[in-house]
Formats: sequence, C-alpha cells, structure tokens
Amino acid sequence: MALKLGAYTACLHDRPLAEALDVLRENGLTSVEVNTGGFIPSPHCPVDLLLSSATARDEYLAAFADRGMELTGLNCNGNPLNPLPGVGPKHADDLRRTIRLAGLLGVQHVVTMSGTPGSDPDAKYPSWVVNPWDGVYMDVLDYQWGVAVEFWKEIDALARDNDVRVAIEMHPHNVVFSPVTLRRLVDETGATNIGAEMDPSHLMWQGMDVVASIKWLGPLVFHAAAKDATLCPGADIRGVLDTSFTRVPADAPGKVPTGYGFWCNAWPENPAWKFVAVGLGHDVPYWTEFLRALAEINPDMAVNIEHEDAAYSQTEGLALAAKNLHSAASAL
Repeated sequence: MALKLGAYTACLHDRPLAEALDVLRENGLTSVEVNTGGFIPSPHCPVDLLLSSATARDEYLAAFADRGMELTGLNCNGNPLNPLPGVGPKHADDLRRTIRLAGLLGVQHVVTMSGTPGSDPDAKYPSWVVNPWDGVYMDVLDYQWGVAVEFWKEIDALARDNDVRVAIEMHPHNVVFSPVTLRRLVDETGATNIGAEMDPSHLMWQGMDVVASIKWLGPLVFHAAAKDATLCPGADIRGVLDTSFTRVPADAPGKVPTGYGFWCNAWPENPAWKFVAVGLGHDVPYWTEFLRALAEINPDMAVNIEHEDAAYSQTEGLALAAKNLHSAASAL
C-alpha cells in the first residue's frame, strides 16, 4: 500500500477534464479531486447529469480509469451556514447533492468547509469570532455552534446513508478552523462520518505544528491536501490576521466568485503570508514527515496538490509541487 498522490483540478478550470487529467498524468499523479459546487463552478464534473444517469457515471469514471487514475474526492468548499440567501442555502444544497453523487460514484470522500453563521438569528452576514475575550462573543459562539451542530448532524446522517465520509478543511472564517474546533464538531454532533481534510497551509500561517496536529487528530484525518504557505516580511507590522485587502472591481476579468454578487478581494502588496508551491515554504524533508504522519493513519490516504501560488502558471506550479511531493514520498 502507498499514499495516493494527486491534485485538485481547480487550478486547471479553463481546460476540459480530459486535458486536465493528462496534465496530472504527465506529472506522475494518479489521484484526482474535482469541484462540484460551493464557492466556484464545477467545470470538471457535470453534477446534474451524473446524478441522473448511471451510464453517464460509468463513462465519467472510465475517463479516470483509462488513464490509470482514480477519482478520490469531490470538493464542495463553501459556506453552507451563511445567512445570505444567495450563498448559504445554495452551498448547503450543493453539499447534499455532492454527498449523494459521491455515493453513486463510489467516491469515499467529500471535501468541504464547516461554514460560519451570522452572529445571531437576525444577522444578515456571516461573522467569524477570532478572540472571544469579551463575554458578548461567547454568546455569539454559543449561537453559532448551535446552528453548526444542528446542520452537521443532518449532514453526518446523509453521509452515513450514502457510505461517504465528509472531510472538513480547517479554514479560517469558519467555525472549524483548527484541530481543536474540528474535534469539537465531531464530539458535539456525535458524528461517525465527519472528519478532517488535512490542508496544512492554513495551519501553517496560523502558527500550528502540522505534524503534531495530524497525530493529535489521528483517525479523524480522512483526506489531505498538499499546499504550502510561508510567512512574509509584512507579518512584522500586519500580523497574520491582517485585513488590508482591497476590492476587486465587478468588471475585472477572472475574478473568483464566492456567492451571488460577491467575489474574492485582492491581497495587499506586502502580505503577512502567502500560498506557495509545495516545497517553497517548507522543504522536502518537512513534507516527508507530513506524508509519514498521514501514512501512519492510513497508508492509502489520498494527498492532492492544491496549486494557488500566484508566482507560477497553472502548469508550472503544479509541476513544481508534484516534483517536490514525489521527492518527499520517495524518502519515506
């Protein structure tokens, strides 16, 4: 048995699925994760068609198998708890549909985020509590966790009924953004089919020990991403919770949607931290220990590159990450 090394195809969103798979294969990657909704569209997965047609599902899976590849994850990252009517309900529906599709395809893992509700039942926007030193923020957290637990109990039951495991990316601006909050969600829901997608990049810039986090979560780590991050000189004056982003105009080409009428903002020129290709923020020996910790939990775990290094093109960044990931794996 060996870890399954692959990539999340969102970075190749402008290519047809066949071309995207060929790029992965050229880099020696055999595990594939595709998007199915949430924040971004699903160019590599026709969800409606696949839900409705067994023939289409067979043909779809054949596209991977014919290349010696395996579809190891469906990614539906979004905010299913967002109180905005154009965001939360759609993302929640996308997640439910993705879980049903994963069951039909025989794909074991769905990757998503826990979501963030508003601060109270009348809130219009989501509200992420970072440091509840003031008692009022404990009231907000109590409300938000009540909403989250109710929703995730339902999702856990749906996942169990479809023989699927939901792997939550521990991402800031969500109620689950750390190993401690991931375990809290599992404990408070009594979940059997909810665990972690170990994306180390967000733990890195928050100052966590990634290998220690993997070992602490143990069998709750279901699935993994290979994504690197590094602190930058801007951290000296910004700190890692910097809010110095700027708006991207509505007519800007290539803007990244996050919901109806909303999209990603632009990073400051001198950021506190940034995503980099695997191996550039942390060296190959570091990634070897990352893989070793995952393999101790499940030697067959899928580890999919998520390329978001703006300094490299889609294919260059993916190739560099694959090279360093392969080097790390060969040292196991």
